[in-house]
Amino acid sequence: MSINSFIKMLIHAYALNRVLFFLISDIILFIFSLFLSFLFHFDLNLNIDYVSLIAEVAPLFIAIKIIALGIFSIYSISWRYVGIKDLINIIISLIFSELILILLSLPSSFINYSLPILGFPKRIFFVDGIISLCLIGGLRISKRIYLEVIRKKKYTKEGKKTIIIGAGNTGEMILRDMVRQNYSGFRPIGFLDDNRTKLGTIIHGVRVIDTVNALSNVIQQNAIEAVIIAIPSLNHRVLRDMYNTCVKMNIRSIKIVPRIYDYDKPDINLKALEDISIEDLIGRQSIIVDYRAIRDFIGGRLILVTGAGGSIGAEIITQICTFQPNDIVLFDIDETELHNLGLKLNRLFPHLSGQIHYVTGDVRDKIRLKEVFDSYRPQIVFHAAAYKHVPMMEYNPKEAVKVNIFGTYNLAKTAMEYAVEKFIMISTDKAVRPTSIMGATKRVAEHVCKAFNNSSWLMAHGSWQNQSEDNRLMAHGSWQDKTINQQVPISYELSAMSHNKPSAMNYEPSAISHEQSATKFISVRFGNVLGSRGSVLPLFLDQLKHGGPLTVTHKDMKRYFMTIPEAVSLVLQASTMGEGGEVFVLDMGEPVNITDVAEELIRIHGLEPYKDIDIEFTGLRPGEKLFEEILTAEEGTVSSKHEKVFVARNSEKYSLDEIEDILKEFRELIAEPSIGNDGKVRELLKKYVKHYEEQ
Repeated sequence: MSINSFIKMLIHAYALNRVLFFLISDIILFIFSLFLSFLFHFDLNLNIDYVSLIAEVAPLFIAIKIIALGIFSIYSISWRYVGIKDLINIIISLIFSELILILLSLPSSFINYSLPILGFPKRIFFVDGIISLCLIGGLRISKRIYLEVIRKKKYTKEGKKTIIIGAGNTGEMILRDMVRQNYSGFRPIGFLDDNRTKLGTIIHGVRVIDTVNALSNVIQQNAIEAVIIAIPSLNHRVLRDMYNTCVKMNIRSIKIVPRIYDYDKPDINLKALEDISIEDLIGRQSIIVDYRAIRDFIGGRLILVTGAGGSIGAEIITQICTFQPNDIVLFDIDETELHNLGLKLNRLFPHLSGQIHYVTGDVRDKIRLKEVFDSYRPQIVFHAAAYKHVPMMEYNPKEAVKVNIFGTYNLAKTAMEYAVEKFIMISTDKAVRPTSIMGATKRVAEHVCKAFNNSSWLMAHGSWQNQSEDNRLMAHGSWQDKTINQQVPISYELSAMSHNKPSAMNYEPSAISHEQSATKFISVRFGNVLGSRGSVLPLFLDQLKHGGPLTVTHKDMKRYFMTIPEAVSLVLQASTMGEGGEVFVLDMGEPVNITDVAEELIRIHGLEPYKDIDIEFTGLRPGEKLFEEILTAEEGTVSSKHEKVFVARNSEKYSLDEIEDILKEFRELIAEPSIGNDGKVRELLKKYVKHYEEQ
């Protein structure tokens, strides 16, 4: 076998072959290290019988060192990607093994037999440790040295002259992968970074040449062909400025690092880079969340997510998977979306394949919900199942009531019966001063969660006191709510008028057990998320694919936007903060003009608005607002410990008894087969939803 063939075999060795190779190599290197230690100890005297000395003590040295390396997982290291952390583990394991050997060399009354190293000079252990470290560490890092230094080729003609924006950890990882790829795709010219202490420093042979403000000059002076933005937390305004600069300088290859899901191993490489998208330019925000708090909240628990196949539900699940949950139950009425999501999760998280459970069902189906809760016993519930399309629900108000109101009620009631720790409902900005059926029904869903939260505390503790709202639990067994000036009995023996109905779609409340632990119910409101099904971006992209025109309902229409990953990250953050009863509100940033979005999208595709692709204004749709209310407009908010999460001051609230009465009225309406009673549904929503007015 030639030397090149042998090297190629080692480079492409399988895991078992690699372990065997390292075991054999380590034994040889440990023997060689021991020989050099003796040689050094005896002042390079070649007249000593070193073979006999080594043969006597080598088995003990080898056994203890290999065990130490195994304890510190040295034989699991990827040879190709050995890093500083791996070398530190090698150092620790060898120090540990040498200390054990030194202890064994000391006289002891606990050992009745003499070891061959008893009384050995300490200098031998010290020298042996240093030599072993050099040999073992050198072997582990040899593959990277060979591939990245010895076999390093000159820049290829194919590699685009590239500027990397961001000289931090992410930028360093990107550059390192360029080195591995022999610069075949990108040829780094330099870094740009606003941290002036980094200016002039060199990372893997590439200099930090200037600040980000000098981007246009650097592009012009160096004939740059590609720009890689290696700062994951960039705000969309800053990102848009960078993008516009690149476009003006005729840069067509603009890459950006994605939001990294695996927070334990946030490695990034060239394959993971994404083309800059309209979502990045409009909704990407600088968001920092407390990953440790989220891990403590999610880790080791069984999570249920309704609406799992939807845009928000799927993202919730994807992010939850990174925080080591015990099990995840994916609940959705659409089996196709569940199947597609399963394919994605199996690819991203193969180690969780046995912990992810796919369940089809409808939140309106109380029997199915009980089956699921009885089988899995979830500890945390994220409720993302809802009808959300505003114009469609204007035509189908009874269906919106069934899913958004009764579906939430059924799920919340079941969660409390099964002592779920926390119930998080995904709400919407359209619940603020609602002008649509969808917004009004989601507002009622918030009232349902708040009522269940109060009831849960009452039944779990027998008393509840809210000093800020001057509510008291009276000694005679009733809760005096001064805001509604009536007494609400603690005991909820609810009627079950439709228990004898054959249909599983049962909207009649049933009795709730008193002996429950307190389930914390919270709601989280946020605005439009970019890229969700039915949102403006997929519509624009479809219209663009067919040559336009792009349709906008009004030239002055504005909306608050955030990307789905960022919105969900804040939902998880709010979930850790909720103590029960809160309606959290996410700061969505500044409103964005929809016409600007359409124009930007056309430009991203290399076309000119109104020339290559036209934009038409079609007029407001049913239930649609021209300007979205800010999420804090109606009640005001109280700040929380997170700068982008607020708590709404909900002045409007209902007890669980009142919710039951409200649902009874809705139940009678939706039970009527007539299509003509949609107006009655609207009137009933106006009765119980403050500020609800039709457009």
